[in-house]
Amino acid sequence: MSLICIFASVMNGLSNSDILYIRRCLQLARNGCGSTSPNPKVGAVIVCNERIIGEGYHIRAGEPHAEVNAVRSVKECDIHLLKHSTIYVSLEPCSHYGKTPPCCDLIISCGIPRVVVATTDVNSQVNGEGIARMRDAGIDVTVGVLRDEALTINKEFFTYHSQKRPYVILKWAQTSDGFIDVQRSKGEPLKISTNGSQVAVHKLRSECDAIIVGTRTALLDNPSLTIRAWCGRQPLRLVIDRSGKLPNTLRLFNGEYPTIVYTERKIEGKFGKNVEQIVLDFSFDILPQILSHMHSLKVNSLLVEGGAFLLQRFIDSGLWDMARVERNENLILGSGIPAPILQESLKTSSFDCFNNEISIFVRQKSAI
Repeated sequence: MSLICIFASVMNGLSNSDILYIRRCLQLARNGCGSTSPNPKVGAVIVCNERIIGEGYHIRAGEPHAEVNAVRSVKECDIHLLKHSTIYVSLEPCSHYGKTPPCCDLIISCGIPRVVVATTDVNSQVNGEGIARMRDAGIDVTVGVLRDEALTINKEFFTYHSQKRPYVILKWAQTSDGFIDVQRSKGEPLKISTNGSQVAVHKLRSECDAIIVGTRTALLDNPSLTIRAWCGRQPLRLVIDRSGKLPNTLRLFNGEYPTIVYTERKIEGKFGKNVEQIVLDFSFDILPQILSHMHSLKVNSLLVEGGAFLLQRFIDSGLWDMARVERNENLILGSGIPAPILQESLKTSSFDCFNNEISIFVRQKSAI
């Protein structure tokens, strides 16, 4: 953090220690990337007299939350220090019973006198209730330390709850002159990604709850939409097939992992196990219908992998949050299928990935 940022934080009443330990919480929270959804990524640190006596993070959905793991990590010889400690948490401690008890009740029962929270939880089951309950118990609660960073780490979670839809990530690779594929009716797709950058694609897939492709991409590319070059939870596979033209021999329908087909009418007996057909009203825009269905399934993040037509529809509808664009500077086509055109976008970063450049864009009218 720069001296200017530290000075600004101090002027806002935040101590350097509070900033330091919340930053550690955010570091811990990142360890849960790809495994906590539909829950948020959360880190917690317990400090007594400038010494960390316990820390933890939410490892996996359905398992103990960060605060629980932090308390459990405190050594027996330090348990008595809890009554003189501050617990730092990157997200408001929960106040409801889910698969685990309320974390605010744990903090109260431990007698911890001070809590510092990066940001409140927008989940309607919490939404300030955890903070209120701790304050009612006499605990000193500070809220808002590194709030923007905490929102960014859980952008998928906050978008899901505030916008009632998943966080939408667009992904494509393009040539130096702006094409994503050759014009074809069969044959293999143009290879734009390198072997190394393809690993990064699979890492991205592991961090998303679901992946969607259009009819043409499914038919011509026959993708698996699975994680093979990385370790992680397999995403839910989605495909649009309005008229039922996709054959059941595609890899998407091999039954290995769940697949949802969005269609105008169900075809009984067409698919085997792990394939579900969802009927949409194609006389209206189907994208809000798909996102609404994803919300009902508690899908926090959706990766749109193609093709160009589907990607452009998400862009034109304003139903996207981030775009990851890979560019192969050594590949020039001259003609082919043009890459999508981003609107209302802001380039936030770019980096080299195994000789290809990857640029990250965010929609200027952000959901968080």
